Amino acid sequence: MSGCEPGEPTTRPPFRDPRLPLGARVDDLLTRLTPDERIAMLHQYAPAVERLGLAAFRTGQEALHGVAWMGPATVFPQAVGLGATWSPDLVRRIGEAVGTEARAMRARDPRVGLNVWAPVVNLLRDPRWGRNEEGYAEDPYLTSALAAAYTRGLRGDHPDRWRTAPVLKHWLAHNNETDRDTTSSSVRPRVLHEYDLAAFRGAVRAGAVAGVMPAYNLVNGRPNHVSPYLREHLRTWTDQELVVCSDAGAPSNLVDSERYFATHEEGVAAALLAGVDSFTDHDQDSSKTIGRVRGALARGLIDASVVDTAVRRLLTMRCALGEFDGFDGEDDPYADPRGAGFDTPAHRALALEAAEQAVVLLKNDGLLPLSPSATGTVAVVGPLADECKLDWYSGSLLRRSSPREGLATRLGADRVVFVEGTDTIRLRTAAGWVRVPPGVVAEERGREAAREAALNPAHATGRTDLPPLTIGDTPTDLALADWGGGVFTLRAPSGRYLTVADDGFVRAAAEQPGGWVVRETFALERHGDGHLLRHGGTGGYVCVAADGLKVADRSRAEVFHREVVERGEDAVARAAAGADAVVVVLGNDPHINGRETEDRTTLALPAGQDRLWRAAHAANPRTALVLTSSYPYTVGDAADALPALLWTAHGGQAAGTGLARVLCGDVSPAGRLPQTWYASEDDLPDLLDYDIIASRATYLYFDGAPLFPFGHGLSYTRFDYDGLLVRQVGQDGDGDAAGALAVECTVINSGPCDGDEVVQIYASAPGARVPRPHRLLIAHRRVSLRRGERVRLFFTVPVEEALGFWDVAHGRWTVDPGPYEIHAGASSADIRRTAALTLDGPPPAPRPVLRRGLEAADHDAADGTVLVDRTKARGDAVACGDETVGRLLFRACDFGAGATAVTVEAAHEGTGEAVVELHLADGTPLAAVAVPPTGGRYAYATVRADLSTPPAGVHDLRVTLRGALRLARLGF
Repeated sequence: MSGCEPGEPTTRPPFRDPRLPLGARVDDLLTRLTPDERIAMLHQYAPAVERLGLAAFRTGQEALHGVAWMGPATVFPQAVGLGATWSPDLVRRIGEAVGTEARAMRARDPRVGLNVWAPVVNLLRDPRWGRNEEGYAEDPYLTSALAAAYTRGLRGDHPDRWRTAPVLKHWLAHNNETDRDTTSSSVRPRVLHEYDLAAFRGAVRAGAVAGVMPAYNLVNGRPNHVSPYLREHLRTWTDQELVVCSDAGAPSNLVDSERYFATHEEGVAAALLAGVDSFTDHDQDSSKTIGRVRGALARGLIDASVVDTAVRRLLTMRCALGEFDGFDGEDDPYADPRGAGFDTPAHRALALEAAEQAVVLLKNDGLLPLSPSATGTVAVVGPLADECKLDWYSGSLLRRSSPREGLATRLGADRVVFVEGTDTIRLRTAAGWVRVPPGVVAEERGREAAREAALNPAHATGRTDLPPLTIGDTPTDLALADWGGGVFTLRAPSGRYLTVADDGFVRAAAEQPGGWVVRETFALERHGDGHLLRHGGTGGYVCVAADGLKVADRSRAEVFHREVVERGEDAVARAAAGADAVVVVLGNDPHINGRETEDRTTLALPAGQDRLWRAAHAANPRTALVLTSSYPYTVGDAADALPALLWTAHGGQAAGTGLARVLCGDVSPAGRLPQTWYASEDDLPDLLDYDIIASRATYLYFDGAPLFPFGHGLSYTRFDYDGLLVRQVGQDGDGDAAGALAVECTVINSGPCDGDEVVQIYASAPGARVPRPHRLLIAHRRVSLRRGERVRLFFTVPVEEALGFWDVAHGRWTVDPGPYEIHAGASSADIRRTAALTLDGPPPAPRPVLRRGLEAADHDAADGTVLVDRTKARGDAVACGDETVGRLLFRACDFGAGATAVTVEAAHEGTGEAVVELHLADGTPLAAVAVPPTGGRYAYATVRADLSTPPAGVHDLRVTLRGALRLARLGF
């Protein structure tokens, strides 16, 4: 965030003068603030300082794929759908549109923030993560490239002023919702540097990032909100004054759920010292944060300079946004006083382009594209066939387009037959039928109240202005949609979903499932010859009360009997049998069975949905399955049986039109999978196993055969590859592995129509001395080619990024000499051309253990151990439990002329036996070192022992840990 050139003297305060350097303006403003005013600015909701003319300021405007939580806005595809486009150019333009709309919306409502919390750059390591839709890809390069593009669009191109100030989420190694505020991701150095940090590093270095948000979880036993990596890595990647904004409630978690500190004063002090600048805690009530900071100052845990550092970063961001300039409108490069940049025709066209580019054609045996002139009736069936779903971080729809609507517009409504495929049921109790009483739909509640609620939809409550369900002589037919795991929704003939408001009554009152606590899901529990109806949001059971159906405890639960009026698969089969072609649209609701706070337990299609595609295909072999979802599915049977299979994330406001244009051949599909689609859930490691190298996870290390590989996606045309060349350029004078790789290849559209190809460049290191990825994506380009057109593409990639890895033996990036291969292809598995490359250089040096010793965390391999915090401030150690035997391997340890003794630095919190055993790889015992109780997990002792067989030269060293200890390092 640079400043303006100095100008002529002015009577305005220096902080108001945009001609002065930004740093000088911030320094001036900081000196004018009192200590109390500075402390107050540390909270998310910073108050106004009227005596200086400063307005109130809020950090945090959600804007993941459109401006969210502030009412209607242009809604683009989910982030994972943007990842499927593999198009940084498109994503940059979307970022620009979102930033422009944020400015336009702010002109109408000053509560719309310009510090936008987007994008999410957490890697999609495991598709069961509840927030899979929020990330771009499982690959760090692709994620970083798209994040850099989105932030550039959000930031704008003005050299000094920022359109919005984007904050990357969520630092660091965060890929599970299960116990997310107390689980620790064990991340060894290679995974840390090559995978998790890499996603953030490239985006930050690109220069359009204003800050980061730490994640709820712990990494190596230490909460991310006190992570030393913020200082040791993040702030070294840029000269900008990055702002670190806490996640909501996370500062309090340091004491309340994580119990990492004894008092909140200690927690807030540690967070400030680690680099957290803005505290998102207790919603709009800043008093607790202010009190904790004052307490930390009074106890001497921090001094005023620590507060000043954080406030300076916040003021720098606000100044770069132009807040202090006092522009009259003409000088502000992003001024939009009339809100003209909102819902523009260009933004609508961009939403459609994004929806089209996000569609991935997984399989096609010739069914697609459907010919609009030759195809008669098309049956569009399935629970998502007439839906345009939103997620937790969406804005409200200005307009919508479902697959049914898109195809009806493209083909004509008379040629499209729609069947939802939900079961039609009735519920009966001993007293009569469940019925939805007639009621007048109440007018929309006050606009101001709705706008206030939009600031935090977690505070939204259900409607109570409609009558509850009752029991009577006449049943109401209800549409039951199966979302898997026994979870379903029920919808009344009015189109409203059954829901439960705060008063506990069951009403047909919800437009869609949603909210922080979803109140529209139910489950049936067998009870005698009937069922109990359990409400998902409250965990209570539906009973019959005097005023209607209500949720209560299990002791009052009513027994319900279900009568199926029509099975969904029967209706689907009838529609399919009478159509020329069938499009089955299945998938997930982003609010159910996998979302923020809830990981998925399965990647299988819900049983009710699985029956639909089978029924359609049995009735009509010309059946295409469209999966509209936030994550991959294990759909091997469908992939084997059906002639066509497509996937798209929930595609925003133009999803249906975009899909229809792809199905009908107006656009040749060119989306590519941003993550691996596994054939079976058994192919996945434990959800909390973050060591992708040891667990052989993601396309980088997975040894099995995926259902569909990373980067996969088909087209209606064909592309040929030719002339792949690679050479090393820009070497330094010493001739070591420096400089860059220059890669070039030719791509030809040899098929029948125009289309886009996503050219993917991978690197591999056959015969590497350490485990390396099967293939590593190092460059890519989405390119449009007319039929018969050819293009020569050129890529330049730094050697260290393309071929390097984190060398734990020496604590640095390294590029080994030896053979490498560069691949060009259409996916990580569809390699069209390969070129060999050999790098010269000295052989890798062994570990200098006599000089440097061995940091326990820098092992080459481990079993039965986890990484933990050496101290609360910094450093890692290796731990195992009382009942666990841990094993570490350190390769190529150079003991020189001979080592005679070892020192073990370890902590032993328990009272039982704790031993560190050392062996050479051939089994030769070196020592067994007993570690006495040290009095605490952070109380380390150094124990010395003689080596029974002094080793000399280079050997692999094996270390065995027994007992509840923490090993920090070994010295020789």
